[in-house]
Amino acid sequence: MDVQSVTVPHPSGKPYSVGTNQPLLLLGGPCALESEEIARKVATTMQEICDRLDINYVFKASFDKANRTSLSSYRGPGMQEGLATLARLREELQVPVVSDIHEPYQAEAAGQVLDLLQIPAFLCRQTDLLAAAAATGKPVNVKKGQFVSPWDMQNVVGKLRGSGCKNVMLVERGASFGYNNLVVDMRSLPVMRSLGCPVIFDATHSVQLPGGAGGSSGGQREFITPLTKAAMAAGIDGLFMEIHPDPDSALCDGPNSIPLSDVEKLLTTLLRIREAAAE
Repeated sequence: MDVQSVTVPHPSGKPYSVGTNQPLLLLGGPCALESEEIARKVATTMQEICDRLDINYVFKASFDKANRTSLSSYRGPGMQEGLATLARLREELQVPVVSDIHEPYQAEAAGQVLDLLQIPAFLCRQTDLLAAAAATGKPVNVKKGQFVSPWDMQNVVGKLRGSGCKNVMLVERGASFGYNNLVVDMRSLPVMRSLGCPVIFDATHSVQLPGGAGGSSGGQREFITPLTKAAMAAGIDGLFMEIHPDPDSALCDGPNSIPLSDVEKLLTTLLRIREAAAE
């Protein structure tokens, strides 16, 4: 099933193309910006891995996670400091960057730094937020809400395109039925691709246990590999992965993050599956 290709800017001036018959896109990095040292280590290592594997890499980290379980949960450094860090990484490492925006007023400042704007799952229906993201002229990556059917994402796509955004990508991250769990329906991948948008599979949030640790979310890291293999076989255009050098010490979403040391082996396997599925 062909989709409308999306163009993602690159600091080098040579943008990525995402869609049918294009290299796999990987959005990967820590859940939230913790320190510039950790961010730089992940970005540098992942850039080297993706160069070897011919994967288009975008560094991901949130400057503010405004939807954490607890008021005391770590949210990140905030917009001003976070965007400054992402701008330095982008310039010095020549790597594209993506982060979440949660409120319309954040879009303009974020659009001046980020190559790709991301809309969190809980906010995917927020019209003013989508319109503000579209107004930046940057491509927009929208996570399907845990409460939204895949076919209803046509309304989200309609809002963005109607607001002038031609570069829209959609993300599958599981559906919630309560009780601290998420379920991934692989049918949602071709359904959302039928809307004409490249589809990204969120390999790590899909194994999250929302609120499963009481004051924070838990996760089942052991299911990242089987779910991602299944998604790759079903047909996707990219992956979203929360990657950390030491997930057990991460300040945000550690239980569902993949260790940096494990990523290359998994990606190598996934590319073989992708090649086989394309035959």
